[in-house]
Amino acid sequence: MELSLTAKEKMLMQDQKAHEELCVQKYQNYSNQAQDPQLKQLFSSLAQQEQQHLNSINQILSGQLPNTQQSQRGQQAQGYQQITGRGAMANQADATLCNDMLTTEKYISGTYDTSIFEFTDSNVRQVLNHIQKEEQEHGEKIFKYMESNGMYNPQ
Repeated sequence: MELSLTAKEKMLMQDQKAHEELCVQKYQNYSNQAQDPQLKQLFSSLAQQEQQHLNSINQILSGQLPNTQQSQRGQQAQGYQQITGRGAMANQADATLCNDMLTTEKYISGTYDTSIFEFTDSNVRQVLNHIQKEEQEHGEKIFKYMESNGMYNPQ
């Protein structure tokens, strides 16, 4: 199915492309910087998932509708493992990395919300909704890591 994007849709997808590129870069860099091996693995895994998002955005920009079924199966297989680490002994540098990525995920999820409402094609809306849901899951994984390591205490 060939997609024909409006000028506004193209602009929104270019923005999302830049966001996804930044996420991939940050997760890869932060995976290398993290002290905790579990956090390194979490960031590495999320970088790969963000690369899938970037691939989907590039497909939309090229006029193709991505197939999100394959990535859904991969995501479900990973599930929501409880990530536990060093508790109160958490490294401040790791906490800073987590806080930055949690803030980034919150922002990007919001930008997908705007994009979803601007698209005329319901199939593209579904793809963007799928990506947004995964962005929220990324935020949840980071939140759970932070909470279990004494980095985040919701009051």
